[in-house]
Amino acid sequence: MRIGELAGVVGVTTRAVRHYHRIGLLPEPPRQPNGYREYTLRDAVELARVRRLTELGLSLDEVKDVLADDAGKDFVEILAELDADLARQEEAIRERRVRLAHLLKQAERTGRLPAEAPVSPELAALFDTMAGAAARLPGPEPAMAARERELLALLETGSPGGDRGWLHAMGRSLSADADAVGRTYAAYARMDALAEAAEDDPRVDETARAIAESVPDEVARALMAVDGKEGSGEEDGFAAALFAEFAPAQAAAVRRAIDLLRERAG
Repeated sequence: MRIGELAGVVGVTTRAVRHYHRIGLLPEPPRQPNGYREYTLRDAVELARVRRLTELGLSLDEVKDVLADDAGKDFVEILAELDADLARQEEAIRERRVRLAHLLKQAERTGRLPAEAPVSPELAALFDTMAGAAARLPGPEPAMAARERELLALLETGSPGGDRGWLHAMGRSLSADADAVGRTYAAYARMDALAEAAEDDPRVDETARAIAESVPDEVARALMAVDGKEGSGEEDGFAAALFAEFAPAQAAAVRRAIDLLRERAG
């Protein structure tokens, strides 16, 4: 057989066959006097096995190891690793489909998705609660509410496998306590009012207390538990960047609120 016939029998391209020759995966027969290489049935059998192994998901390096191991012990190990990897991929796909389904239901229910989407179902539920609270306001939603949603989405994204208990606790508390939502939005409005204020404005301390009072005890404890683990330069840099987004009086209010939460958490 010529290379084109070999490739056609196995169902691969001639380019793939030449690549397998170059990397030593498939022996390359010597050229005949006419300049062509002649392939045997054994070559076709080996090439077919290569195709079957790659279709299982093995890399070419793994296929080479399998073909070089007559006992087949490494092949079993490779298959076990491949099966575990596929199981992890299946779980990841299932999780992604759950999130997609949630987003599609949310879009169907509200006719739109929030600007911060996609986020986790827990955070999406919190944003839904905030959207409901905003809809009941007599005027426009405070600008600080939108900024906090952006921050929450950022914090969740930055710690996909980390401790997000404080975030879930916040969602549970706001969803279960209508007064908590009201206190939170009152604190947002106070923060908006400090946009042009001086740092020594008496409203700074009032706003700090309003922020601290809007944070449920469960959330305060979880937040302070995370805060107690911090201390790296990178985290300090993030905090500096965060406070740089606030007006001076707003930053002062947030810092004071954090001190109050630490005092409450003991």
